[in-house]
Amino acid sequence: MHRALITGGTAGIGAAFARAFATRGASLVLVARDAERLDDAAQKLRDDYGVEVETLVADLADREAQQRVADRLETGTDPVDVLVNNAGFSVRASLLDEDLTPHDLGFEVMIRAVLKLGGAAGRGMRERGQGWIINVSSVSGLVTQNNYSAIKAWVSNYSESLGVQLAGTGVQVTALMPGWVRTEFHSRAGIKGSSIPGVLWLSADRLVEDCLRDVARGKPVSVPSKRWKLIAGILRTTPRGVVARLSAVLSHRRSRER
Repeated sequence: MHRALITGGTAGIGAAFARAFATRGASLVLVARDAERLDDAAQKLRDDYGVEVETLVADLADREAQQRVADRLETGTDPVDVLVNNAGFSVRASLLDEDLTPHDLGFEVMIRAVLKLGGAAGRGMRERGQGWIINVSSVSGLVTQNNYSAIKAWVSNYSESLGVQLAGTGVQVTALMPGWVRTEFHSRAGIKGSSIPGVLWLSADRLVEDCLRDVARGKPVSVPSKRWKLIAGILRTTPRGVVARLSAVLSHRRSRER
């Protein structure tokens, strides 16, 4: 793959994807809303790996910004071969809150932007007969804790649906479903993670390498590590009433860590 566009590419899983593709000699297009942090991340990748790094400042909560990124994905000049829809954040607001602002932001960044960019990338890649689309979902989409869980359930279903529509075109679509990953995601969300057993944590770099192997093998869903594959398999086959009770326990523990 010659060029990868990564949203939220300056930290966490997005930065790990950037390093992984840079190690493979791919050019990069990094998308993030913080211009200074974006420039710093891009320069470090150029210095460390000697690759071309293009930057695109875009707040994906804004629809005009979504359109700019979509236009970059569809252009035939310096085409993008890999899209990683990674930008995201925790949405822990109650589903009963009258103020829907946190939910609206989550919908824009993790649903509408994913839909918009996935469609743009799919059209461009289909025309060229090749490409990868990786949508970062979560094992959280298999439980029923909050709107983040609901959003990630949508991302997983969307990814598989997009894969069906692109079948036979040379474009591979994969939903990446991480468990707990050691990034700044949890600290930003106010989650300490002290109650989470150490064995359940994965490094972002390990996660990404496992994902890229799954994508290369044509898998529509990637759940890195044997332990998280087991957990995801159990959640998929467990009666929904039991999943709801488990989700309530997890939510209670999370609330105590805030």
